[in-house]
Amino acid sequence: MLALVVVLALGLLAASCHIASGFSDISFASPSDSLLRLKSSRIQRLDLLLVIDNSRSMGQNQRLLELALPDLVGVLINPKCLDENGKPTSNQPSDPFDPCPEDAVRAFQPVTDMHIGILSSSLGSYGADACDESQNDHAYLITRTSLDGSTPDVESYQDLGFLAWDPLGQLDPPGTPAGKHDEIIENVRKIVLGAGNLGCGYAAPLEAWYRFLVDPNPYESIELVDGVAQIKGTDELLLAQRKAFLRPDSLLGIVMLSDADDCSFRTGGQYYQAAQLMTDGGGTPYHLAKPRAACAIDPNDPCCRSCSQPPGPGCDDSLDDCTDLLSPILDAVNVRCFDQKRRFGIDFLQPIQRYLDGLKAETVADRDAVLQPNPLYTDLDPSDSVVQIRDPSRVFLSAIIGVPWQDIARRDANGNPDLIDGLDANGKPVGGFQTAAELTANNTWTVILGDPATYQQPTDPLMVESIEPRSGVNPITLDPLQPPDAGPMANPINGHERSIPSRDDLQYACIYPLEIPELCTEAVTTCECIADNTDSPLCQDPMTGKFDHTQRYAGAQPGIRYLSVVKGLGAQGLVASICPAQHADASAANYGYRQALGSIIDRLGESLSERFCIKNNLRADNKGRLPCRLIEARHTKVGACDCATPSRQQLAATDLPLVEELTDDPVNTSHDWNCFCELIQTEGTDLDACQNVVDEPTINKFGYLVNGWCFVDATRGLGDSSLLSSCRDKEQRLIRFVGDGPSSDSTLFLSCGS
Repeated sequence: MLALVVVLALGLLAASCHIASGFSDISFASPSDSLLRLKSSRIQRLDLLLVIDNSRSMGQNQRLLELALPDLVGVLINPKCLDENGKPTSNQPSDPFDPCPEDAVRAFQPVTDMHIGILSSSLGSYGADACDESQNDHAYLITRTSLDGSTPDVESYQDLGFLAWDPLGQLDPPGTPAGKHDEIIENVRKIVLGAGNLGCGYAAPLEAWYRFLVDPNPYESIELVDGVAQIKGTDELLLAQRKAFLRPDSLLGIVMLSDADDCSFRTGGQYYQAAQLMTDGGGTPYHLAKPRAACAIDPNDPCCRSCSQPPGPGCDDSLDDCTDLLSPILDAVNVRCFDQKRRFGIDFLQPIQRYLDGLKAETVADRDAVLQPNPLYTDLDPSDSVVQIRDPSRVFLSAIIGVPWQDIARRDANGNPDLIDGLDANGKPVGGFQTAAELTANNTWTVILGDPATYQQPTDPLMVESIEPRSGVNPITLDPLQPPDAGPMANPINGHERSIPSRDDLQYACIYPLEIPELCTEAVTTCECIADNTDSPLCQDPMTGKFDHTQRYAGAQPGIRYLSVVKGLGAQGLVASICPAQHADASAANYGYRQALGSIIDRLGESLSERFCIKNNLRADNKGRLPCRLIEARHTKVGACDCATPSRQQLAATDLPLVEELTDDPVNTSHDWNCFCELIQTEGTDLDACQNVVDEPTINKFGYLVNGWCFVDATRGLGDSSLLSSCRDKEQRLIRFVGDGPSSDSTLFLSCGS
């Protein structure tokens, strides 16, 4: 009799087409149990939320995202077929249910239950006068295709604000059916462009998704009463949209697109003042109070306060200049979100920890500072049949923002940034952007972020937020920054610095050429080259070097707050550049946002691939081999049971008692297993590759493809710990399959013991 048999109901469901999960729990009962049937904790749904900055400079960026949507939504619906070397085949199936070419496999199972929602960055001005109600989308899901209503809105699923891809008819009522995947991609495109670029200039992408997904009690309105912003009511419409969109067991992907740093103001009290343009009477520009003297020395000093506040305890106010308000030149409304503590003595923005807690913590504070269950990890509809709750490892945040692509791209063997052939952590030329682990290992965070909490600037001067022209050298490309009077694209990343005599804007982290240059007139309010005597690199003729009223480039400012959140998320965070390497050759791998969205696909794809994470310790030897056998049980046509593949072998005649025991299991009544094969545990160099080579297909040190399975145990240092990024903290052990893995319609049995 077997000492222990563990049943894993795989159901990768190539036939029934559920999403394969990032993990299936494996836990062991007492050794006296001879047969254990485990309930799979597979994730079967994907909820994808796009958060689009719709401030005035975002038109070109929205267009590039719209063009790249087939590389995101399209690939999730219809994953690419990969050859034995992991490269896309020349012939790709047009339909997600079509088979791959011979000897090719899907990168992951097609997504067959997906909600797609889109938010804008416009949340109004929190009780102030900077933005009117037409510039407040309230963090509601948007479906518009134009700002003026000249084209009809996209029809959402049950008028709930989101699109629902449902080719198997699993939703009630059904969503977009099979055969119409092109239609759902086209609808997402329309909404992305419909976000427009006339939204509130105080763009708040971080707060937009937090309000929609996390805020336990989102306010209905903010009213200004006697100079105090008062939060009123509960936004029931938002809660209804959240409840319908967000499934408790889904894989959640959030994608943000913005060309300026986040400006998510705190709500209530007098924080609204940072968005106030005019005095109460409306005839005089409003300006904030001066900061106290300590702010110029150390913004973290407890004595750093606004002159509108009393001095802190024990603080010497003799050096403070609080005689009047800040002048217009020191308090330009367009840069109110920049360096606030130093410039104003008050941080008007929501803390970064708010967003980290929102994505990771089981409880979050409501507006009354009372801890409430986090909606991301709560069953919002206990009346339905869903009982699983997502794990924090199933929430991903991607930021496509202002950062030079050269800083975050993978690098070739010579250390040069290369989005096409840059080397990953295992030295493979896969291109794309660095993963979270690679950003840390390569010390890239120091380059692009520094330490905002201690005011330590990034080592790349292009990522320093500044009104004044900066100097220095990009540490990756070694290109020096150039002064405002330099020639066209004197610096290949941001052209050159610019003069900002009105002190109402920031220097660019990067720029890129517009697809079609735009002639700026007073009627084109979204154009950057209206002003006379500008020396902005966006307005420079590349042939003559002269500056005029034609905008030829788009620019992006450093996205420091986004980077802080992404870094804090670790493996769940991704970053890409909003400045594409090129957008002239649509066939190239580095076209537009293809690589940015490819990084997202890669990360989500890992979670859409079946993994087997284990709570309990298994007695592996010092190399990680388990004294266990993996048996694959499935139903095939008569005579079609084939165990002669690289990763499996036929059972011996002596295994008949094992087969009888498995066929007696109640699960078999609905499966009718008639084919049993043993999956082969890797050995030697194949075992080493299975445990340590992260990429798939997995190649051993002699260059051969590895097939089979192995045991990875982070608690004993057996294998690369990044393979366990999908596993919960208490499940840092994994059975990994490489190469020709289990059949998609099979059930696995792990037999350990004699």
